[in-house]
Parts: sequence; C-alpha cells; structure tokens
Amino acid sequence: MNNRFIIIGAGLAGLSAALTCAKNGDSVILVSDGYSERSQSVMAEGGINGAIDTQNDSPEAHFQDTLFSSCGLVKEEAIHALTQAAPIIIKELARMGVNFNTEQNGKLSLRPFGGQKNRRTAFAGTSSGKQILTAINDEVRKYEIKGLIIRKPHHLFRDILIDKGVCTGAIIFDKYSQKEELLYANGVITASGGLNGLFKDFTGSVANTGYCTALLFARGVKLSNLEMIQYHPTTAENNGKRMLVSEAARGEGGRLFVYKGNEKYYFMEEKYPELKNLMPRDVTAREIYNISKEMNCEVFLDMTELDEAVFEKKLKSLREDCIKYLSVDPKDSPIPVFPGIHYFMGGIAVDTAHRTSLKGLYAAGECCSQYHGANRLGGNSLLGAVYGGKVAASTACEDNLPLIQDGERLKEDLPFEAAEDIKDVLQTAMGVIRNEESLSAALEKIKENDIFSLLAKAVLQSALERRESRGAHFRSDYPERNDDKFKKVSVASFDETVNIRFEGV
Repeated sequence: MNNRFIIIGAGLAGLSAALTCAKNGDSVILVSDGYSERSQSVMAEGGINGAIDTQNDSPEAHFQDTLFSSCGLVKEEAIHALTQAAPIIIKELARMGVNFNTEQNGKLSLRPFGGQKNRRTAFAGTSSGKQILTAINDEVRKYEIKGLIIRKPHHLFRDILIDKGVCTGAIIFDKYSQKEELLYANGVITASGGLNGLFKDFTGSVANTGYCTALLFARGVKLSNLEMIQYHPTTAENNGKRMLVSEAARGEGGRLFVYKGNEKYYFMEEKYPELKNLMPRDVTAREIYNISKEMNCEVFLDMTELDEAVFEKKLKSLREDCIKYLSVDPKDSPIPVFPGIHYFMGGIAVDTAHRTSLKGLYAAGECCSQYHGANRLGGNSLLGAVYGGKVAASTACEDNLPLIQDGERLKEDLPFEAAEDIKDVLQTAMGVIRNEESLSAALEKIKENDIFSLLAKAVLQSALERRESRGAHFRSDYPERNDDKFKKVSVASFDETVNIRFEGV
C-alpha cells in the first residue's frame, strides 16, 4: 500500500513537497487556507539563485556566499546540498515553462543580488515567484487528475494528532461548512510560511498567521533561531502596510542616498566600495536605519538613471506597482524607503533531512529554520522553498512510517490570530536594533495565556539571551559578534515553561 501524506500549506514549498510525493507514487492531501495562486510565494519578485554561469560562477562560490551571509548559523551539509542542486532546479523550472528572462544568445539572464559576489539570480521580470509557482502548480494539477493529490482549500489547520510520540495525522477545519475533519497519514509536512501574524508591519501575506508554528510549539515541537528576523532594506509605506521595493531595483543599478543640503549623498557607495548598494540585507537595513536617525532625514532609492529598456524588460511589474500603490514613477522620481519585516530565518527546527523534533512531522519553506542562518541572501528563499519541499517529501517517503489511525489532540479552543497587544509589543521590541531594556520590558507585558503568547515569549527570550550582534540580530548593548559563546543555534522548547538554550550548529 502506498503512503499517504498531509501537507499543510499550498505555497511553493507545499507544492514542491506534494509533487515529490506524487512522483514517488504516494498520495497527498494538500491543505490550505486559500488557493495556491494567492499564497505568499507569488509575491517574491527578485529571482532564484543558482550558479548556472559556469564560466564565472560555481556552486562552491554560491555555497561560500550563503555560508558567509548566514554568519555561521547553518548546517554546512544542508547548504552545500542546496547550492549544488540549485542549477539543476533552475533548469527544471525552465523546462516546466517558467518564462525566465534571457539574453540574445538564448542563455538565462542573471542579475546581481545582495551579499553575492557573482551574478547568479535568474529572474522572470519582477514576477519570479508567480511564474515559478504557476509552473509547479501546473505539474501538481497533472497528479490531481490521476487522483494522487487531493486539494482541500478553504481549510484551516487546527491541530496535529500524536500517538506514543509519533505524529499520526492532523485535524483541519472547513471554513465553508464550519466542520472539523480528522485526517490520518504516514507523515505530516508543514509548509505554513513565516510568522507574519505576530507583527503589525511587514511585507508578506496576512494569511501567514503563524498559527501552525505556535500550535506545534505548544505541542512540544522545538523551534530555532527565532530572533533572526530579516528586515528588507527597501520597503515603502502603503496604507498601513509595507510594500516591498524589490532588491532587483538595486541589482539593476538603483542607488540609495540621502540629501545633504541639495546634494545627493550615496552613503552605501562611500562606505562599501566593493558591493555598494548590494551589501547583505542586514547590513543595508542597519545603514538605512542609522543614517535616517542620525541625520533625521528620509532615505531614497534612486532609479531615475536606469534606461527605459531596463524598466520594460526587467522591472516592469515593480514600476507598475510603484505607480499604482505609491503614486510615484521610479523613472522620474526617487522613492522614499525604510526597512520592513520581510522574512523569518528562524522557525521550526529541522535536521538536514527536514525532520522536526517530533517523529512523523516534517517542515519546509519559511516556517522552518534551514539554509539561511542569521541572514538570508536575496534569491535563496525561492530556492530554499522548492528544494526544501523536495527534501522534506523525499525524507517522509523514505521513512515509510506506518499508518496509525489514532492520536490525541489539544482540548482547548485556540485563537487563530495573535492578539493586537502582542503584535504591538513584538513590533516595538524586535526592531532593526534591540537592547536588553526593551526586550525585558516586552517580556514583562506578555502573559502566557495562549499559544501565541508562548511563541511571542520564545521570540523575545531568544533575542534577549543572544547577548551579541550577529546577522539580522543587532544588540546596541552587545554590538560585537561573539563566536566563542554564540556561534550556536538558539533552540526554543516548551514544557510547562518556555526554555532557550544554545546548541552547536
């Protein structure tokens, strides 16, 4: 009898996992709040990394850039496998029909992205995520027709089932019928996205509530690197939310500046003459934050010097979004930008094969802590989602756990969203720059009365106990990196109380 798997989340990582299971001949129940076409994955604009220019680049160079950017908080075996697989994945996606930009000679166009010394980001205009998801989604549809994949959209994940220390299935809730359904499986793969729902100000989808991660943490599943929250350097205010101004803009020649009198001061180019405006995101975000505070001024992204052809062929969607949502044509006027929460490097702790601390439970995509360490390279998120989904599914298939139609669940009725006061507290304390006073004060305000408060405490305690600055985690009271004590992964666990410890990578 073939295995049956439940996948929570139908974005890029979930679809990749579903496709891998189905190709193996196993059946899949694909559970999601909405449809794949409305997942956060479609919002990814910049591109996907892979060393496909073999004359000027290599998987080893990609590995080294990823390792350096991570500040030592990644499993080298995992990112080595990721970067080796990257060129193959991009070629597979092209065969699936992803309309990557190409040069006149037919080779894929590549753009530079932050933190990388080589051009290795393949892209489809500024709608790369949408193109990639559409291609994989079309492949998944083929296995739906064969009956190997059953979709359950408009369903919410409610809980997992556990029998004798093994995850045996999940409970889901139909938003239309208002009924629960118990599903049993040989394994559960969560691909539920990042922790947007813990905050008020972010670039991602409001559908990524963080409920799945919060519930699993309350169930005893370990989390890691929760303090590592990436602020994208260039976001713009848009009706109370942050609109991403893609790194593609700087990859194509956009420049950051502030006004000194009537003159433009290109501060990144003066301070970082090698990578200039394409320094790693943590560095660029802090520089924008600091100079805006020191000079009490706005920071601008200048694309006015770019050729019309660049906008038409490579930044068309970005330009349209700026005109539509910001009422600014970037060809004519600079755009005011400021860092905004964009990506969660931390999440569910997994091993190199994407197993969690609970047998029978796997995780992939942004919900898990893998590949990015303390700081994610632009272009590695789409790669990590596609590859991570494949690895998690392959592992689940290989583990070949028995189907057990039993298991316990939590008894409480649990909220689906974090309370507004929790969001306010975290937004204030977990900024670009943190310190003990603000983190301790925030912890005092969090009461352990639901799963989101437990997760919030884990985030804050992880940041408080990492008494150093590393990657996306910058402490003004501990501004130096301390490899002797903290070149380790923070691991959060819950057993009556929230506990944080540091473990070797």
